[in-house]
Amino acid sequence: MKKLLSLLLALVMVFGLTACGSPAEKPEKTQAPEKTEAPAKEAPAEEKETPAEEKEAPAEKDEKSDEEKTETADGDVIKIGVFEPFTGAAASGGELTYEGIELAFAEVPEVLGKKIELVKVDNKSDQVEASNAAQRLVDKDKVNAVIGSYGSSNSMAGGPVFQEAKVPAVGCSPTNPMVTKGNPYYFRVCFIDPFQGSVMANFAINQLGAKTAATIKDISSDYSVGLVKNFVDAFKEANGDDSIVSEASYKTGDQDFTSQLNNVKQANPDVIFCPGNYGECALMIKQARDLGIEAPMLGGDTWESPDFIKIGGENINKEVYFSSHFTSEKPLNDVSEAFLKTYKDKFNKDANAFAALGYDAYMVLIDAIQRANSADPQAIRDALAETKSFIGATGTISLDAEGDAVKSAVINQVKDDAFVYLQTIEPESK
Repeated sequence: MKKLLSLLLALVMVFGLTACGSPAEKPEKTQAPEKTEAPAKEAPAEEKETPAEEKEAPAEKDEKSDEEKTETADGDVIKIGVFEPFTGAAASGGELTYEGIELAFAEVPEVLGKKIELVKVDNKSDQVEASNAAQRLVDKDKVNAVIGSYGSSNSMAGGPVFQEAKVPAVGCSPTNPMVTKGNPYYFRVCFIDPFQGSVMANFAINQLGAKTAATIKDISSDYSVGLVKNFVDAFKEANGDDSIVSEASYKTGDQDFTSQLNNVKQANPDVIFCPGNYGECALMIKQARDLGIEAPMLGGDTWESPDFIKIGGENINKEVYFSSHFTSEKPLNDVSEAFLKTYKDKFNKDANAFAALGYDAYMVLIDAIQRANSADPQAIRDALAETKSFIGATGTISLDAEGDAVKSAVINQVKDDAFVYLQTIEPESK
């Protein structure tokens, strides 16, 4: 019996030691979370390696080479900003302009052995947005040069940004003189409003026999205000101070022009000059004809948009004339002829003035880069300032001391839901 008790006691002790062994192993398992947390504790050690720059040095070198690509173009890419309105009141003009830029880019996708990258930003037909978009191009995208914008107000909002950053910009169709005045970094391939305004005044006087005129301007548009002033100055010079019989105004976005038009109707002018955005002006013309106003209605280059005809409807075909930069009906040179064909093949429609100006702006910029033999923004600016006798789709382009193109203007009429070429007006030689 004692032997049996001794055996049982021995077995109990063995099992007891085995049971105590499990808790002894558990602490080893509880060490596992400490091991997984170890990398977190070691993180400071990794952070200490960063200031040493031994591992990060290659990354910093890559970043510097990226800056060189964008700022001095020592890399393989040259960035050209496309600064246009793709939404808002001027969206149609921005899209038409971009078609020409696209066409030129397809023909010349690289320069100086480097690929060209188009950086497209939407200035949203708004001056505040335009300033922000310009800032993004120079600060974030770090472009070497800029093309744009459609709309003088948009260009004037972005101009100080480009000037401060010393990044050259080539405007396609901003015609207000203040776009380039006092800004050595802004250029353009279009004529300016003093010429355009006098062209329309002389057309009204010489071709339409006008002795009196009324004006309706968009007071929120630098383009409209400036163009009306230049028309009035030229018209008064020819017909006297009393020849402007009515002056009215509105703001971008207005839809009802009944009040302004009734005042104009009472004055009974021979012609009405009302340049502005194609949308508001098309509505204005439609309402004028509905009110029984039959006087010819004249405008500027912004009217050359298919939407102008769509919005105006049948009334848009009644004595409506406007100045423009280009006509698809009359090629000016071999470049113009080739552009018309290529554009028609790609877009299955006739080219418009804004596409042609977008095309020329791109090509003038490429020419400057080639002549500078550099993509450094300052070198491009200096080469642009020396642009003389460049043969473009819209004619021969020479930039004067203010960075403005001296070139001819075209008069078009809206007829049978189409833009019909009437005549070309050459600038006076100085």
